Amino acid sequence: MPDFDYDLFVIGAGSGGVRAARTAAATGARVAVAEDRYLGGTCVNVGCVPKKLYSYAAHFHDAFEDAAGFGWQLPGVPTFDWATLRENKTGEIKRLNDIYGRLLETAGVRLINGRAQVVDTHHVDVAGERISAAKILVAVGGWPWVPDFPGSEHAVTSNEVFDLERFPERFLVLGGGYIAVEFASIFNGLGSEAHLVYRGELFLRGFDREVREFTRDQMAIKGVKLHFETNIEAIEQGENGLLVTLTNGNTLEVDAVLAATGRKPHLEGLGLGELGVERNSDGTLKVNERFETSVPSILALGDVTGGPELTPVALAEAMHLVKHHFSDTPPAPLDYQNIATAVFCHPNIGTVGISEEQAREKYGAIRVYRTDFRPMKHTLSGSQERCLMKLIVDDASDVVVGAHMVGEEAGELIQGIAIAVKAGLTKADFDVTVGIHPTGAEEFVTMRSLSRT
Repeated sequence: MPDFDYDLFVIGAGSGGVRAARTAAATGARVAVAEDRYLGGTCVNVGCVPKKLYSYAAHFHDAFEDAAGFGWQLPGVPTFDWATLRENKTGEIKRLNDIYGRLLETAGVRLINGRAQVVDTHHVDVAGERISAAKILVAVGGWPWVPDFPGSEHAVTSNEVFDLERFPERFLVLGGGYIAVEFASIFNGLGSEAHLVYRGELFLRGFDREVREFTRDQMAIKGVKLHFETNIEAIEQGENGLLVTLTNGNTLEVDAVLAATGRKPHLEGLGLGELGVERNSDGTLKVNERFETSVPSILALGDVTGGPELTPVALAEAMHLVKHHFSDTPPAPLDYQNIATAVFCHPNIGTVGISEEQAREKYGAIRVYRTDFRPMKHTLSGSQERCLMKLIVDDASDVVVGAHMVGEEAGELIQGIAIAVKAGLTKADFDVTVGIHPTGAEEFVTMRSLSRT
């Protein structure tokens, strides 16, 4: 048996890498982690955490307006200070970075600051040191991608948008994925004149069509200016801002442009190409159910493997990987079906299971139950915001195969519904569940009238 410095060497201290390192160390394995940027990865530093904090901040705009209908009188016009939010966010992330460091230290995992390079099947170079390992785990996540067009250097990515020096009174987002939709809502809520430019006819491709249309309409009512079926042709620096020329001939003057046009695996310089590690057609690493690449001693998980780009997925993969490689009882393959997700636009989207379109293709005969309504809160607030809830049912088995919501705290609510969908419960099971009144959530168990088949 060859003698290695470590049983597992992890490249990347994001959510998946840290979880794999700690869990493996708990089995008695000798583990080291290399990270060249920040502990916690994208989620903690430039993803989920700061995005949700900024989303919270943006909701106060509506909350101040809604309060008047409930008798609250604010002394003057509320004002927003970008620097306060930015610096408080930075402080919270620093706290989380420190927690991740302590977790690794407590677990007995060695942390090395540097970008590791894989030399061969069992060796890496990092921080001037060559280290051997029985297994090498690549968990470096993704990196924002910006398309090439004249003036693209003026655009920022999600890596920089949280730390803009000045608050952009006029803000433009390029893209149609969840990151683009979220930031258009966030900056609109914070007070920007917010534009979203997307080349397609409707954003959030892959989500339920009715959910996408409902979200479009609600965002437009809140003031987001949507520009579909167009793209950015060029960006120029003008005297009073950035001049953005669109392919439809229109020109917009804004203070900042966010390119939310996708992410690619952050694999440059790792040396995997020289080892012949196979990739999928989209550039992600090809792995089997044991998270092994085409070079068995090199493992990979998280966003670099092309699965759902969600932190909880990376965490689940990390625990499965450790069970496969550091225990005597390997688990069943990880089930990627019915993974719930949320989009923190305003209003939020929460979804689990498949869309109506996917269900019609898969099952043929389905039943759709849906409702949209003005939440009770807004009977006094005066807001015209509406909420959408929707269940998709396989007609033959009565199993609920999809649940979707657009509305306040949709992510919080859909988590509970996700348990039911994951468990394969039927519409009859939903119907016999007594609701909690008065809540919006009770609509999921009181939708009895068939909307369409």
